Amino acid sequence: RWIKFEEKVEDSGERWSAPHIPALPLHSLFQLRTCLQKGLMLLDLDAASFKEIIDKVLSEQPEEAELQPALKERLAALLLLQPRHQPTKSLLQLLAELGLSPCRGRRHSCPTRKTKGRSEPGAQLSKTPLKEQLRNRFKKKVPPGAEAAHVAVGEVEFLEKPFTAFIRLRHGVSLGSLAEVALPSRFLFILLGPPKMKAYHEVGRAMATLLTDELFQSVAWQAEHREDLIAGMEAFLDELIVLPPGKWDPSARIPPPSCLPSLHRRTAVDSPDQQPHSNGEMAGAGDGASPGHLHSGEELERTGRLFGGLLRDIRRKAPWYGSDFSDALHPQCISAVLYIYLATVTNAITFGGMLGDATANMQGVLESFLGTAFAGFIFCLFSGQPLTILSSTGPVLVFERLLFSFSQDHSLDYLEFRLWIGLWVAFFGVVLVATEASHLVRYFTRFTEEGFCALISLIFIYDSLKKMLSLADAFPINWQYRLDNVTSYSCTCNLRRLFNPILTCPTTTHLPPLFSMQYPPATLAGLSRTQCLDQGGHLLGTSCQYVPDVTLISFLLFGGTFLSCTALKRFRSSCYFPAGVRKLVSDFAVILAILAFCAIDAVLGLETPKLLVPSELKPTNPERGWIVFPFGANPWWVCLVSAVPAVLVTILIFMDQQITAVILNRREYKLQKGAGFHLDLLCVSLLMVVTSVTGLPWYVSATVISLAHMESLRKESETSAPGELPEFLGIREQRLTGLAVFILMGVSVFMAPVLKHIPMPVLYGVFLHMGVAALNSIQLLDRVRLLLVPAKHQPDLAYLRHVPLRRVHLFTVIQLLCLALLWVLKSTTAAIIFPVMV
Repeated sequence: RWIKFEEKVEDSGERWSAPHIPALPLHSLFQLRTCLQKGLMLLDLDAASFKEIIDKVLSEQPEEAELQPALKERLAALLLLQPRHQPTKSLLQLLAELGLSPCRGRRHSCPTRKTKGRSEPGAQLSKTPLKEQLRNRFKKKVPPGAEAAHVAVGEVEFLEKPFTAFIRLRHGVSLGSLAEVALPSRFLFILLGPPKMKAYHEVGRAMATLLTDELFQSVAWQAEHREDLIAGMEAFLDELIVLPPGKWDPSARIPPPSCLPSLHRRTAVDSPDQQPHSNGEMAGAGDGASPGHLHSGEELERTGRLFGGLLRDIRRKAPWYGSDFSDALHPQCISAVLYIYLATVTNAITFGGMLGDATANMQGVLESFLGTAFAGFIFCLFSGQPLTILSSTGPVLVFERLLFSFSQDHSLDYLEFRLWIGLWVAFFGVVLVATEASHLVRYFTRFTEEGFCALISLIFIYDSLKKMLSLADAFPINWQYRLDNVTSYSCTCNLRRLFNPILTCPTTTHLPPLFSMQYPPATLAGLSRTQCLDQGGHLLGTSCQYVPDVTLISFLLFGGTFLSCTALKRFRSSCYFPAGVRKLVSDFAVILAILAFCAIDAVLGLETPKLLVPSELKPTNPERGWIVFPFGANPWWVCLVSAVPAVLVTILIFMDQQITAVILNRREYKLQKGAGFHLDLLCVSLLMVVTSVTGLPWYVSATVISLAHMESLRKESETSAPGELPEFLGIREQRLTGLAVFILMGVSVFMAPVLKHIPMPVLYGVFLHMGVAALNSIQLLDRVRLLLVPAKHQPDLAYLRHVPLRRVHLFTVIQLLCLALLWVLKSTTAAIIFPVMV
């Protein structure tokens, strides 16, 4: 049988073989061409049943090849026999049959049982589908709208010369129990002849292979004469590639490739070597042109009118607004919401803590939570690309730190100064939208995109590792521990009171059994470490700073979460379990990994660092309120001077926002609803006003989290032929997942009792997975690997066929040097200009 690749029934007769590319003898194709030239051909035949088809075929025989009436009857009776099908059975069915058949495998030892609904040897073809056809699990592999083609070949003793017929029906007709699954049939090919010719089987395989070829299918559908069909076969032979005998094993089954050439490339005039070759489904979309470049798209064309690009974005996105909510009604979106929510919570806590340190808690974790929830919700509701996730970024954090230091040094009110800068930035942003400045995005090249994406991905990887390594300071490991010195390990509480002498008492330390000190009941004062510190005491002893196992288990949770996320994400393409189970596990990969390692942490019961969210709605710094007033604390001229740093922040916001937008709107993602560069920039600019007035952090598109959001919403074909990888259909474009994420962010304050059970190392492992996944999505990493691979072992990539290897390496080295320069720049106070450097 064929859908796209050939499958054979194994010699045991128990199962189908693995799908493979059919290897055809060359003479079988020539014999098939002869059959099509000389045999009967009926195009657009009107028939309602297989018996009617056979009757018309036998009656339409030319005079020189017409059969005797007796032979016609015998031939019709033979063709109308019920064929024997090999049903596709599930594992449970096979186990059930094995348990119910104790004599299975021993021939002639058990009586044959008749099964209702199954075909019997010698039975006539049924006019209606059998139960085994209707229940055949193989139908799940057949794409919707498919039609069947039947190839009947064999040796018949009563024929003296071959009988050949090719039939195309005018309409697809269900031919009863003829097909393995109940499908309408369109094409039939019959080749029967005397036993002296032994090539019937190979000619039948050649015909089936032709009918599964997409180009020949279109020819067969449109052919009006025999010559059209012969011309289609000649075109197939023109593309034929011959493998020399002795250089390969003809009995070997060639596995299907991971990517097949497109019809466009096959029909192109140039030779195959002159065509761009893709490296996988996703990369193939971006090899012909740089990924993400929308040079020819209307999104970046200038209209020459004020706000012309913005109005075009609104007109483009408005018809899709209703479907932006209905398209989210899929279980995959639940997984995306939970995944991105936890990533956004971790990011908000991280940046909120760093903002609090940089601004004396003028902006802290609570402000980060509220700002992320509000800005993200409004952006997802009104933006042009709602798959974008807003977040605070490193350059913004550096600017906040510099601005706070400048305000302190010159006795200025930080929040009021920041308010005027935010208002100027919003004004400049609206000006950029009005003048259609986003059309400059068309000049962003692969070099720019990959450099920016690589830098942000490396920052995620670096920060996750840095956070984990800092645990060794908070929960130090006792490297000096020796088993022989266990009797000397102790920790005591030294209490100094105003009128009392020093009281020394042992504390209850969190040591493993080897470290536990056995004290007489009379010496136990019952003071814990927390009680000791609360009473103004301090700890003395060799084991006071030792926290058992926390660092080790934290690293195990961190690494295990990362590896589990990666492995479960790849589970979709594994060979285990049915396709539906693999897809479900892959969609919920991150959530399953988080739940698994949260359970492991709960079972072990160690005091690993947990996710802590604010539980009260009040400013982190009690000296500030929720509204920042524009006048009163600073001199009047500050509102004018603020325009100078606002220009720098505007450039930073514009570059950060638009580079991320270009990466998210790559052609390879197959987005159907279009981009909204001008509308997105307007939303970010207007949000600057609200966040500045309320003293909340500033927000811009987060590259890595947005990429993770899109990857979690990948759509693939529900059905795929055996041996064929599921086809990437695009991204589930909708607004509901982003809205749900930021609504959950807003109510996180009330979910603190639940969230406090999630270990931070688990979330850092998710951060590492996001960074690595984003880094793997760019071509730069592939070219870096090429630096380490000898030429003879390098993969067959498109650019290696057309570009000298030394130029590829030169391009990669220059990119790496620029990336290193950006990393150094990021680590200094000049980090606020790094988007300009990109």
